[in-house]
Amino acid sequence: MAIASSMKAARFYEAGEPLRIEEIPVPEIREDEALVQIKAAGICGSDVHIVFEGITPTAFKPITLGHEPCGVVAATGARVEGWEPGDRVSVTPFYFCGSCRNCLLGHAEVCYERKVVGIQAEGALAEYMVIPAKNLIRLPDNVPFTVGAIITDAVATPFHTLVDRAALKAGESIAIYGAGGLGLHAVQIARLVGAKQIFVIDVRQEQLERARRAGADVAINPRDTSPVETVLEATGGIGVDVAAEFVGFKQTIAQAVESVVPGGRVVVAGLGADPITILPPTVFVRKQISFLGSYGFTKRNIEQLLELAAAGRLSLESSITHTFPLEEVNTALKYLHEKIEDPIRVAVTLP
Repeated sequence: MAIASSMKAARFYEAGEPLRIEEIPVPEIREDEALVQIKAAGICGSDVHIVFEGITPTAFKPITLGHEPCGVVAATGARVEGWEPGDRVSVTPFYFCGSCRNCLLGHAEVCYERKVVGIQAEGALAEYMVIPAKNLIRLPDNVPFTVGAIITDAVATPFHTLVDRAALKAGESIAIYGAGGLGLHAVQIARLVGAKQIFVIDVRQEQLERARRAGADVAINPRDTSPVETVLEATGGIGVDVAAEFVGFKQTIAQAVESVVPGGRVVVAGLGADPITILPPTVFVRKQISFLGSYGFTKRNIEQLLELAAAGRLSLESSITHTFPLEEVNTALKYLHEKIEDPIRVAVTLP
C-alpha cells in the first residue's frame, strides 16, 4: 500500500474557531504501533464540547480531533503480529497500559494511564492516524466503515452502561433518560438484551418518536407529564428495575433514582458540571438502591457489537443520518451542534 508523505487533517486551535484543514506529515509509527488509513470517523458530542463550548480541554493545541475511528491498516511496526496492510479495522480510542490494576481486572476504560484519541492524542479526523496495534479490532467484511466508526463510542458507551455496569437482564424493565444518540442506541440494546418494558424520557418530541420506532414501549416528555409519576403508575407503583441516565443533568439523575424499585440499579453515563443531588440517605439506604457511574467502554464491548452487527442482530445503518467529506468537517460539527435536520449520528468519510 503506497503511503504519501503528507496528509490532510482537521486541526483544532481554539474553542469558538473553525477547525483548520491543513496538510501535515503522515505520522511515523513505532515498533508496536499501526498506521491506519481512515475511511470513516464519527462526530461526537465531545467534539462539540471542544470546538464550540471549550468545556473539554485537549492535552495540547493544535490537535487533530476525532475519537471514533475506522479504516484499513496501512503499515505496521516491526513487533506487530497478526495484522497486514489492507486489513479492515475499527479502533478502540482509549490508550491503555494493560498492566495497571484496573487493566488487569478488565477495566481498561478506567486505566490509570488512560488517554483518549482526539483529546489527549492525535485523532481520526485525518487521512491517517497512528495507534497502538493492541487497539485494533477486526472489522467484518459486511459491516460498513461508517457503522464500524460509530460503534467505537456512540454504541459501545450505552452497551457498556446497560450490559456491563447495570447488568440489565432479560425480563427486567428499564427507564432511559435522554434519547439522543446514546439513548436511542440504549433502546436497541435493551431490546436485544430482552427488557420487558422500556421507558424513554426526553424533551424533544422527534427523538421520542425515533425511540418508539427503535422499540421503546412508553415515550415520556417531561414538559407534558412527570417522568417519575408516569413510570410508577405504569409499573403498579413500584418502579423499574434499572434506570439509565444519558443527559448529565442534576434533575434527570434525581428522577432516575426516584424511578427505580427498592433494590433497583441506577447508572449514570451523562456528563455534566452540576453536583449530583439525590434522595436523603434515610430513603436511599432503606430502598437499597445501587448507584453507578459508567464511563466509556472496553475493547471487548466493541468486538461484541461488531459481531452482533455482522450477524444482523443489530441494525445501525439508519443511525448515521448525515455524512460529510473531511473538507466539510465544520459543517458536520455545525449539524450536530445546532441539531440541523435532527441528526442522530454524523460521520466524516474519506476515500
